[in-house]
Amino acid sequence: SNSSAESLDRLYPAVGSTKPPRKRTTSQCKSEPPLLRTSKRTIYTAGRPPWYNEHGTQSKEAFVIGLGGGSASGKTTVATMIIEALDVPWVVLLSMDSFYKVLTKQQQEQAASNDFNFDHPDAFDFDLIIATLKKLKQGKSVKIPIYDFTTHSRKKEWKTLYGANVIIFEGIMAFADKELLKLLDLKIFVDTDSDIRLVRRLRRDISERGRDIEGVIKQYNKFVKPAFDQYIQPTMRLADIVVPRGSGNTVAIDLIVQHVHSQLEERELSVRAALASAHQCHPLPQTLSVLKSTPQVRGMHTIIRNRETSRDEFIFYSKRLMRLLIEHALSLLPFQSCTVQTPQGHDYEGRTYSGKQITGVSILRAGETMEPALRAVCKDVRIGTILIQTNCNTGEPELHYLRLPKDISEDHVILMDCTVSTGAAAMMAVRVLLDHDVPEDKIFLLSLLMAEMGVHSVAYAFPRVKIITTAVDKKVNDLFRIIPGIGNFGDRYFGTDAPPDWSDDEDALST
Repeated sequence: SNSSAESLDRLYPAVGSTKPPRKRTTSQCKSEPPLLRTSKRTIYTAGRPPWYNEHGTQSKEAFVIGLGGGSASGKTTVATMIIEALDVPWVVLLSMDSFYKVLTKQQQEQAASNDFNFDHPDAFDFDLIIATLKKLKQGKSVKIPIYDFTTHSRKKEWKTLYGANVIIFEGIMAFADKELLKLLDLKIFVDTDSDIRLVRRLRRDISERGRDIEGVIKQYNKFVKPAFDQYIQPTMRLADIVVPRGSGNTVAIDLIVQHVHSQLEERELSVRAALASAHQCHPLPQTLSVLKSTPQVRGMHTIIRNRETSRDEFIFYSKRLMRLLIEHALSLLPFQSCTVQTPQGHDYEGRTYSGKQITGVSILRAGETMEPALRAVCKDVRIGTILIQTNCNTGEPELHYLRLPKDISEDHVILMDCTVSTGAAAMMAVRVLLDHDVPEDKIFLLSLLMAEMGVHSVAYAFPRVKIITTAVDKKVNDLFRIIPGIGNFGDRYFGTDAPPDWSDDEDALST
């Protein structure tokens, strides 16, 4: 998290800098690639649009493509071609090879002498496959085992997959289980000549998996070919599409891509418009906690709301207000009674935090300005980041990047953004946390300033999320600006120019 913050600091002008304000950039240009990679991060320049409705729940599950066929038939190549042709970044490729069962010592010895049948349905952990695919289809984050084909064992590390609008699940036994078949929206069988498959398998197993030619041929004749005839080829009749010649059949791949595109278009949502008209006439929710408006707090609001305030003063008083906001939020965490002994040998009846640990998650870019205040009062706090931008054409928030600490599901999470207007970006960030199994009642949304619309939007969708702010303004105008508002916090803090159509939570939605 420190390296992430440092890499971003290089992009921001220092306080008091004499350099002219930099213009904002947008990543919606069609000529740009869908990925922006640096040594530290991968950012999707084509973001993930809302996968949930105004109620905060997933409206439609991810579209799952099952890709079956014999060993070395070209399934992975076909899957890669589909992904490239789709040109949609939020596509997950899930390989059945990751789900081989853990072998016993006896089975390990058989595998070493090429006497273990890896091409039988019993070699796969179908329970784990089904549970993982169900969770991924529901929009959740999942952990995938990493299989080592050289040692025939699972590695200690697991990889995480998240954010799938389209899931491509490929494997020789992709259609061999009834429960698994129910999860597949489109079933494709890659039909490749057996001689070609044998040649490919020889090349792959010798060069990539450290096998010798005799062992590969022995395994092929003893297990691979009989398994194809008995378990794999019969499943061809279950396929919706059969692709002869595999990756060489570009016509079939083009038809598949067109079908998937049509399915994705049906899943498109308009969340922000719904937020603007929904549940706005209700009283403010009980989950909202507003910092007491003392003369000191009122005075700091006066300074940072004043359009004539210099950037130095804006930063100084914003930081003071952030510190008060963080302290107030921490007082709402669960505490339990605790007795300690003072240096004088007397008991003191005190209180101690009853949770496991606290994690801060900032919604880039403005939310990151609150991290120093959190670090100042929470020792060794872990920090995560989420980048959400607005799509200039649709007006919808889109997820571009996230980096969350491991095992965040057991923490109380302080979700930080400086201003919340409609609540669209905050809702998306909360949904990301829920998809990573953070309990809703352990999420604290912190913002210096919120509009009533944003409060209602978040509280209606996520009634157990605690919402904490220093002030709530009543109105949002047609451009989604908070009235009277604070201006664009990110531009005032970092000294950048706002576009003419900015909104108050645009600093979370557009960098």
